[in-house]
Amino acid sequence: MCEKIEIEGKNLEEIINKLSNEFKLDRNDFIIINSEEKGSLFKGKKLIAQIIKKDDLKNYIRDFFKNLEKYMNVKINFEIKEENNNYNIMLVSDNNSILIGKEGKNLEAIQTIMRAIIKKLTNNNVSLNIDVSNYKAKKINNLEHEIKKIVKDILDSKIDVKLDPMNSYERMIVHNYVSKYENLKTESIGEEPNRYIIIKYEEN
Repeated sequence: MCEKIEIEGKNLEEIINKLSNEFKLDRNDFIIINSEEKGSLFKGKKLIAQIIKKDDLKNYIRDFFKNLEKYMNVKINFEIKEENNNYNIMLVSDNNSILIGKEGKNLEAIQTIMRAIIKKLTNNNVSLNIDVSNYKAKKINNLEHEIKKIVKDILDSKIDVKLDPMNSYERMIVHNYVSKYENLKTESIGEEPNRYIIIKYEEN
């Protein structure tokens, strides 16, 4: 479990100094979950902050996947990389197909659950991405290659194209790629899990 440490000071700089002196934590060793000023006319204002250690968060993530191993009856090796509160987790197992699921549904579900947990623990101050043996990276590469061909066809024909339903992450990839073209725009239509994109041609 991630222990929350509450600490107070006159300002953020004093709080960081206290964490360094009392807990031997550098600025990159912890996440500030929330902070608020408190005080009165007579006592003056002080800043109260709640933090969790990044090592505790990583251990919590490790425990999550150890429990998932037992639940799914697979052996999971994982690597956690963190930079600027962005956590990238790479999973490799003795049965990747179970972790990924049909069209990535299991992987998407695992990530959704993990993101919800981390969001609650950190007050949404951390982003998280999970992949299995570069499944997402390969899928994105294939998607970008496919969209590149579709974009070329639309620019030649000037005819709008409706794409197959995609998850939110895939749609974001399409929106970002198509946004490079002045004469094209994208529109998401429908409800999950059948939400899809139309790529439209527009004259300047």
